Amino acid sequence: MPYKSDKPAAVTTTQLALMKQKGVKIAALTAYDAPTAALVNEAGADVVLVGDSVGMVKLGYENTIPVTLEEILHHVKAVKRGNSRALLVADMPYLSYEVDLKEAVRNAGRLVKEGGAQAVKLEGGLEIAPVIKELLKINVPVMAHLGLTPQAVHRLGGFKVQGRKPQDAEKMLTDAKILEGAGAFAVVLECIPSALAREITRKLSIPTIGIGAGPHCDGQVLVSDDVWGLGEGAPLKFVKRYADLRPVMLKAAAAYCREVKDGAFPAAEHAFESAPAAKTA
Repeated sequence: MPYKSDKPAAVTTTQLALMKQKGVKIAALTAYDAPTAALVNEAGADVVLVGDSVGMVKLGYENTIPVTLEEILHHVKAVKRGNSRALLVADMPYLSYEVDLKEAVRNAGRLVKEGGAQAVKLEGGLEIAPVIKELLKINVPVMAHLGLTPQAVHRLGGFKVQGRKPQDAEKMLTDAKILEGAGAFAVVLECIPSALAREITRKLSIPTIGIGAGPHCDGQVLVSDDVWGLGEGAPLKFVKRYADLRPVMLKAAAAYCREVKDGAFPAAEHAFESAPAAKTA
């Protein structure tokens, strides 16, 4: 009798393409460690992204530019251990793919071979088409990323909506078609007008994954910490907080600190007793 697993079927790039064809929306979330990966898998995420957003969300960097390949690799390995079903995509950080094609191939190969990623994500348009083609030669699927590309934050003049001017919108549409032609299996559209995202989605055969790009994309991605409300201050316009966990966590940590200082924790029920003394004759 053939072996049958009780585990749900793993999501693949082919399955994402079929989801677009059938009009089934794709749900993607970030994860940076094994417990979070396991949680978002259980929640039903189709794609888990180990984004270079880890630099800002977990490592305390001002933006994503300082993130290194070794840092991404560390987190990809952790997420792999908690991932059970979702397609595991790893961001290639700044300067890991732009300078030299051989270096790009080597770095992407490490994320797949050592880290366990099933695909990588690259930022940029026409200029990264040759990289996509090279990575496909070693069987590494590529997710593209257009619009607000955080690794280009200095050139863009900050975190701003992209593609509002007609000439910029036309270039983005052209870039999207080029990336599809180069072999990308999907494209992230970040912080662009909803109408432009709808047009790109309509004209591509590969899925579009939006973040701040409106409701017309084939799927959506958010940073998991934003979904849970773990950040300080008001959320960004395109973020919907599905929980507000930061105050809950702060309250719990403050209560712990207070009880430790007051001597209320640990109490007797949290302590171990010595073994009973042996009886003597």
